[in-house]
Order: sequence, then structure tokens, then C-alpha cells
Amino acid sequence: MRNQQATNLLFELSRPGRRAHRLDDLDIDSPDVEHLIPDEHRADQPPPLPELAEGDVVRHFVGLSTLNMSVDTHFYPLGSCTMKYNPKRNERLASLPGILDVHPMQSEGTTQGLLALLYDLQNMLAEISGLPGVSLQPAAGAHGELTALLVAAAYFRDSGEDRKIVLTADSAHGTNPASAQMAGFKTKAVKSNADGLVDMDDLRAKLDDQTAVFMLTNPNTLGLFDSQIKEITDLVHQAGALIYLDGANMNAILGITRPGDFGADLMHFNPHKTFSGPHGGGGPGAGPICVRDFLAPYLPSPIVDKDDQGTYRLRRPDSSIGRVRSFFGNVGVLVRAYLYIRTYGGEGLRRVSEDALLGANYLLSKVKHIMDVPHGERCMHEFVASATKLKKQHGLSAMDLAKRILDYGFHAPTVYFPLVVDEAVMIEPTETESKETLDAFAEALFRITEEAGDLVHQAPHTTRISRPDDVTAARRPVLRWQPKSETD
Repeated sequence: MRNQQATNLLFELSRPGRRAHRLDDLDIDSPDVEHLIPDEHRADQPPPLPELAEGDVVRHFVGLSTLNMSVDTHFYPLGSCTMKYNPKRNERLASLPGILDVHPMQSEGTTQGLLALLYDLQNMLAEISGLPGVSLQPAAGAHGELTALLVAAAYFRDSGEDRKIVLTADSAHGTNPASAQMAGFKTKAVKSNADGLVDMDDLRAKLDDQTAVFMLTNPNTLGLFDSQIKEITDLVHQAGALIYLDGANMNAILGITRPGDFGADLMHFNPHKTFSGPHGGGGPGAGPICVRDFLAPYLPSPIVDKDDQGTYRLRRPDSSIGRVRSFFGNVGVLVRAYLYIRTYGGEGLRRVSEDALLGANYLLSKVKHIMDVPHGERCMHEFVASATKLKKQHGLSAMDLAKRILDYGFHAPTVYFPLVVDEAVMIEPTETESKETLDAFAEALFRITEEAGDLVHQAPHTTRISRPDDVTAARRPVLRWQPKSETD
């Protein structure tokens, strides 16, 4: 039986006269006391707020919190989004008063500690990426994409080149073409070949003197490292264009290889994914960008720098595109990333990626007996399976699997992305999950294939609501709640 104090609204739990706290009478003895409250804020009757005891209120909100799925409560194999457990130690340290209470309008002289932290983080990201120019300003991964493309546009403008085309991979995240359009470019999609990698013939056909940037993700969204990467970057550079790396999948290559070393000119990090920090629900996030030295003069301002006396300063690059975010960016997320990197160190970050690769390949080896995995026996940190065979044989779609797996206590993997795989089921276990968790997840997938009919098609059955986009599966109507009257 569900906890009614969690699933009912506060107005439903309300009973006249119940109180959590009673305020003392007003201690101002003045005939003008009624004028202390402006007329527009006064009413003849108090608003119809719910009336509850303290215990009812506490149980209601604690109960609501237990209805949520999160990385703290469930396995969250959300492919392409790296939903891994983040150390609570980093949350505690990021909340220390010396960090939490810094005001962004303080002078440089009173924020030397924070500026030193951000300066060190810039250098860390430069080393990890192999790209020396760093801006911490962008507020999300997509914002980092946009910012990097604005940097590229400024570079070509100063070079006197009128390049208007951005190439994107057909398996790319949807933010890639969206960012390109917002930066003033037109986009063309480069096809994938049968192996899920860049189709070199299609790239050659679309690459010309109008091409400004080729945006690609490596490892790509199929969980594959493109073995042609050197040939790709050489080809693009020979055409006078730049390589932008979508850094969404950096969790797979930390300490193993660097984008700057395999030819990328610009990239963004998702520190809340790759390193540490809250994730989901639209933010908060951060999207620092790293660029080659000849692009560094165009970075957003300010950049944290250190002078000869060891004092940290905010500097505007010579040809800066200007500010893209207020103050220093989303500092709270950046601090958590700094703590994560400092905790693991270089060898530890490599181990993070090695464990992510191991977990993904182990789970792939078990899932391939349940669903087809179209693109190889091995993967990087994630893989894309297909429910096409299950749909033909058992009537089970990718959406059915995603909904039913919730009843087994697991969050659903990403489905129907990337679009280059029919009935795609994109799974990323991350490095923080145990073998036992991965075994249980694979077993749940197998058991779902043995189920049939409405049990699967109308799943989930254990959640607060069923499929909100399927009226026939809804178990209770949506009501317009009103406060209870004294006679109810």
C-alpha cells in the first residue's frame, strides 16, 4: 500500500485547526499597526492554505523524495549522459564557507583563494585535453559548443575567410547542429558507415573551402572510438577547417588519449558528467572549453591568469568574443570538478576510464544474448543495442523495455537514440557500478523478454503514474484539486 502522506496533496491531508506552529500575538501596541501591511497585500480572509501538523508535513515531503529515481537510489544506465555516483565529500567541501560565501562582486584582492582554484582547474583541463587555451565561463555542454563555434567564427572572420558550413556526424547529439545554427552557420550531416564510424567518402564529398568546422564525438554516440580519427583530422585540416570535439564522452578516454593529440582544435567538457557534480533536471551544469593556442585570443573574457608576483588576475584575451556568462561561470560545479580531479590525480583518472570501459564491455557481453548489438563485440564506455528482434519475435519495443525495467528497480536506459539504430537502447553503466548490479540489470532484461501482453505494454506498474503519453495505460485521472471544506 502506498504512503498516502506522500501520494496525496497537502490539501487532501488538511484538517481545520491543525497547526505545526502557533505564532505569538503581535507585540506592537499602536493604533497604526494595520497600516504596517500595504493595502495590496491585505485580504478580508486568509488564503486557503492547508492546515497540518508538523509530522504530516515532514512525512509528506520525505515521502515525495522517495518517489524519485536518482543515482543515489538506483542504477541509472542513461547512455550518453554518464549518470554516475558523485562523491558526497565533494558536496561537503564545495559548501565550505570560504567557497560558498564568496560574492562575485568582490575585488580580486579578496578572492585570491577562489581564483587560484579556478586557475589550477584551467591548467588541469588543458593537460587532460591537450589543448592549452581554456575558458571556464560556459554554463553547460551545449553552451560550450556554442561558445567554441563563436570562437571559430571570430577566428575565420579575422583571417578574412568566409566559411559558413559546419559538418556534423549523423549520430551526433542534437545540440551539435543546434549550436551551429545559433552561431550563424549552416549544417550538413556526414553519414556513418556500416561499422558506425564516419563515412570517409561522404566526408570527402561534403568537405570544401566553405567548411569551417567538423563537429564530431569521439568516442562517438555508438560507444565506438573512430579508428580513422587521424585520417579525419588530417583531411579536415588540409581543407583549412577546424575539428571540434563534443566532449560528452570524455569519461571513456581520461588519461588514455587526449583530443588535442588526435587532432581536435576545440572541445568542451561536461564536468558534471566526466568529473563530479549534480546532474539532471536541466542543471546546474558547466561547459568549459579548451582550444589550441592560435584560438586562445578569441576565448570569452575574463580568463584567470597569474602575474609575476604570484597574484591572480582576471584578464581579457586580445580578441575576445566577450562575456558569455556572468562572472566566472557556474563556480559550484567547477569547484566539484576541481575536487574530483585533485582526488584522483592522473593515474586515478585513467583508472576511472578503464573501469568504465570494463563495466560497459562486461554488460555488453551479457546483453548481446538478449538483444542485437549492431556495432561490434567491443565498445568504449557505452554501447547501443537494438530491440528490433525482440519487437518482431515478442512484440517488445525499446519503449516497452524502458518502461518495464522501472518495475525492477532500475532507471531506464536511453532509447531511440542515436537515430542511426532502429529501436535503439543505449546503455552506459559507468565506472561506479558493481558487477552484482550489472548482473542484476542483465537478468531483469532477460526476465522482461519472457513476459508478455499487457504486463509489459502497460508498464510501469509500481510507479506513481504509468505512461503519461498513453491515456489507455493511465491508472488514475488528473484532477483539479481544491481545498477541503470543514464538512468534507
